[in-house]
Amino acid sequence: MTEIKDSDREIHLFRMRLTAMVLFVFICFGLLVARFVWLQVVKHSQYMAQAEDNRIALVPIVPNRGLIVDRNGVVLASNYSAYTLEITPSKLEANLDSVIDELAKLVAIEPKDRKRFKRLMEESKNFSSVPIRTRLTDDEVARFTAQRFRFPGVEVQARLFRQYPLGEVASHVLGYIGRINQAEAKVIDASDDAANYNGTDHIGKEGLEKSYERQLHGQTGYEEVERSAGGRAIRTLSRTPPTPGNNLILSIDIELQKVVEQAFGDYRGALVAIEPATGDVLAYVSRPGFDPNLFVDGIDTQSWTELNTSLDKPLMNRPLSGTYPPGSTFKPYMALAALELGLRRPEYGINDPGFFMLGGHRFNDDKRGGHGYIDMYRSIVMSCDTYYYQLGNEMGIDRLHDFMQPFGFGEKTGIDLEHEKTGVLPSQQWKRERFKRNRAAQKWVGGDTISISIGNGFNSYTPLQMAHAVATLANDGVIMRPHLVKLLEDGGNHARTPTVAKESGRIPLKQQNIDVVKRAMVGVTADQSGTAFIPFRNVQYTVAGKTGTAQVVGLKGQKYNAAATPERLRDNALFIAYAPADHPRIAIALVVENAGFGAAVAAPIARKALDYYLLGKRPGDADKPAPKPVDPVPADEDQVAPTAGADFRPGGETPGNKD
Repeated sequence: MTEIKDSDREIHLFRMRLTAMVLFVFICFGLLVARFVWLQVVKHSQYMAQAEDNRIALVPIVPNRGLIVDRNGVVLASNYSAYTLEITPSKLEANLDSVIDELAKLVAIEPKDRKRFKRLMEESKNFSSVPIRTRLTDDEVARFTAQRFRFPGVEVQARLFRQYPLGEVASHVLGYIGRINQAEAKVIDASDDAANYNGTDHIGKEGLEKSYERQLHGQTGYEEVERSAGGRAIRTLSRTPPTPGNNLILSIDIELQKVVEQAFGDYRGALVAIEPATGDVLAYVSRPGFDPNLFVDGIDTQSWTELNTSLDKPLMNRPLSGTYPPGSTFKPYMALAALELGLRRPEYGINDPGFFMLGGHRFNDDKRGGHGYIDMYRSIVMSCDTYYYQLGNEMGIDRLHDFMQPFGFGEKTGIDLEHEKTGVLPSQQWKRERFKRNRAAQKWVGGDTISISIGNGFNSYTPLQMAHAVATLANDGVIMRPHLVKLLEDGGNHARTPTVAKESGRIPLKQQNIDVVKRAMVGVTADQSGTAFIPFRNVQYTVAGKTGTAQVVGLKGQKYNAAATPERLRDNALFIAYAPADHPRIAIALVVENAGFGAAVAAPIARKALDYYLLGKRPGDADKPAPKPVDPVPADEDQVAPTAGADFRPGGETPGNKD
């Protein structure tokens, strides 16, 4: 049967399909036109700005960090440029370890570089570039550049590096810089100076590098750079140059610093030398030291472990945060207090039997049988303990505390370093607060005062505080804040600004009383009976000084024997001095840990420092270690601690001290 086609119906269907298709095309075209109008007309300004932003990058230019130089212009911290190989983890297209393995075929990458990289990566943000190798050679830069296309997310960057040319010398003064970690980045981001740290990878971590971070950093500059679609720089459109950081001109005499550090030899300890009239710190020694260059690139694990676990504590800033009993160096201030408070006249004397009795307890002098007749002059020159046992008992702890406080004992000096400790200048109030959980220990007893009167017991001061106190005494009570930075030199116009312009205060002292104490301190070094006569024999200038020896541990009634005592439990040796005595140019305080008598070890170190600073003299043995005495206790002299009793506390154990 033949099928008859309906031509009209087929034509109608075809026309409907054609109309739908044409309508669909017009709708799509309309959408494209609408989108075009939206992008090119309505959003033109916005996308034009974004395109410009993608085409033009604002690149920060990190400023040169300011230099650090000593008072004579010797450079202690400088900068140099070098190439680094850096990885940005967020931009990698392959596994990190495999990328490093491939890089190692072009550039020498040692296991320590990998360890340091992983540690730095943990401290940094994921989108920050982290150095895998620093100080690339020209050959290494060329080899990587030729293969750069294989390593997206890896770049060679020209960076400025910090350098400390003298290594360990003055390391605790300078401190060091290190890579900014996440905690520091948060602090910077929250500060008003956040924009100024764009592009900065390193920041001061310790010492002057930290306390003067903002002055040393400088002002960041910027470049407007036109980039290709691949992100490569094509040309520079404009440039705002950076302003270099300020230079720090220190009060330190680095040659004096070297002489003192060499004089310490293998001993641990600290020395601070101050110019009394200005507060300039001339030498600031903490032994042992460390090499700050180790920290610039990120210190390796082995070096960090060695520094951090060493029993000698090379990272400890002893002048600033080490606290020590002052021993007999406390006696000149006790004598001055007695004169000012009207408790003693210079000619007042006692017969020293070699001990002092209090409440049935015996406090021994350093000399068996006593010193005989002792007035104020001889009490300082010969360092008689009995004289000060009696004086301290009469004075009482609170009057003692109130007199000593203005000299800076137990107070921060305000030096331009962070983390300064306050130490302890004891009082009844201090003891109540210190032992608030132990009511029985809160009571102040007579033995406490006896111990403190000769510089032991609860007394605990930093070498910096001791140096500040002797500088104030040498300056007749005029207080000058100690400082390490003498001048700030502007990084742009090189204008110089002093950091300390005037005195901080005055202690109201009678000149005749000061003169009595000063004359006795001169006798310590000049009088044949003085405890420091031998180390200062034939000196070509007049020195006022005082030796000291201080316990490290309580003896619990036992006789002290250095040879039988473990080295790190032996007494500390101390010495304070200023010279020339009639017109002081330098004041010194030093502590030599576990070295025994102040006259035997500490005073000779001070002599070398004074000889160099005042005479320009470098002793032939200045570079030799100070000799360690095998047993610094003379055979005919004993040091016997009093027996502990109801009126005696461990902090008040008071054996006599041979200075």
